Amino acid sequence: MEQSFIKETVEQLLLKLCVNARFLGVSELNNGEILKFSVTTDEPYLLVGDGGRALMALNHVMKKIYERQREKKSLGECNFMIDVNDYQERRIGELRTKATIMAERARFFKSNVELDPMNPYERMIVHSFFSGVPDIETESTGEGRDRRVVIKYIESPLF
Repeated sequence: MEQSFIKETVEQLLLKLCVNARFLGVSELNNGEILKFSVTTDEPYLLVGDGGRALMALNHVMKKIYERQREKKSLGECNFMIDVNDYQERRIGELRTKATIMAERARFFKSNVELDPMNPYERMIVHSFFSGVPDIETESTGEGRDRRVVIKYIESPLF
């Protein structure tokens, strides 16, 4: 029920935005934790925007619509995202690669490594990459647009 509501709402929103886009389907990310609603278009710049800002706004609007309609339509909790031409999936892959390289640097030099400033969603993704990694710890530092992730190497005690 949640999936069909989100799909229909995304399609209506795209029609109102007058963007020539087509809904491709739903897939699961992070072992089913997140539902990804895939959209394709020949005009991705309209839905993705500069640095993904328009896509972030589209996701924000969809989440607000879902929150408002949840009680009225007896919908359950649903963690989802809209992805246009796999932009977010590619971005997550790039973040994973960069974070992995920086974690290796932290291990090699046995020191902290600061990443470039990121938005809250990107920081959350980086933190989730390293949850459960015994020798790497992450924390966010800074304020506003300068907020970034610090990757810390944690030496394991010898027994």
